[in-house]
Amino acid sequence: MESAHVGYLGPEGSFSHEAVTTLENAEPVAYSSLEDLLGAVADGSLAQGLVPLENALEGTVSATIDGLVFNHDLIILQEIVLPIHMHLLARPGVGLNDVTVVRSYVHALAQVRDFLHSKGLISAETTSTSQAARDVAESNEPWAAVGSALAGKLFGLDVVAADIEDHPDNATRFVLVGRETVTAPTGHDRTTIVCFQDADRPGSLYAILGRFAARDINLTKLESRPTKRGLGDYCFVIEFEGHVADDVVADCLTDLQAHLARVKFLGSYPVTGEGARDRREEVGEARRSAAKWMEAIRARVHPS
Repeated sequence: MESAHVGYLGPEGSFSHEAVTTLENAEPVAYSSLEDLLGAVADGSLAQGLVPLENALEGTVSATIDGLVFNHDLIILQEIVLPIHMHLLARPGVGLNDVTVVRSYVHALAQVRDFLHSKGLISAETTSTSQAARDVAESNEPWAAVGSALAGKLFGLDVVAADIEDHPDNATRFVLVGRETVTAPTGHDRTTIVCFQDADRPGSLYAILGRFAARDINLTKLESRPTKRGLGDYCFVIEFEGHVADDVVADCLTDLQAHLARVKFLGSYPVTGEGARDRREEVGEARRSAAKWMEAIRARVHPS
């Protein structure tokens, strides 16, 4: 199979770089910002892009979700969940007590907040974890970077302190995005949509959620985002189990589109982990059982 260019937030050695190397037939291409990366996929100069969507400690990556919701018409094709281990990296000969400033991406710094506080270290933001490693490698200052072991290896840095993340179960969820084509169903899928409203009125969110509940569709995430059209004006990003090719999902989305100002489809794609498939099978069995129950009752109706 021919390889495809897949963009990631660079430079080399970032956690995004680690994630993109797990893809088959992918030729990684580094971009300096998430906006540039998403824009390159949107204008066709790049086939696909892998972007961080959510971190277990810090939540949604705003630059990614806002780019997908408001700035570009892209489709999520796949997700990758990468365990994240943060290391403090410095030039050879620079020890922990020598460090004056710790540099990294804003989300990475937030994930080691307790460690930095306990050591009395000052932080400075960069465009990515690997950019921080490059800055440290190219500077004569006693700086350190928070990043991956791969970044340390690529830029010739030593690991001054290993596994400094504040929580041991740290992980980041990345999504592969492209244009137009929706990934084929696998039976183990998730769908992401955005619901916009024409007005904020009592019960509007309940009305949206009720359409999922009525069809036994399990929501995995619900998040409000400001629409940037005024204070108090929000849309809802909703993730749920199932694929748009499933009749029950298609029926739900059709119902939502008919009763809302707009529904934006962000993709149906395979998910990581077995839990979603197991729950979907349980729901499917429950619906089949309920259908048989109703069929038995209707069979008793006296013909007219």
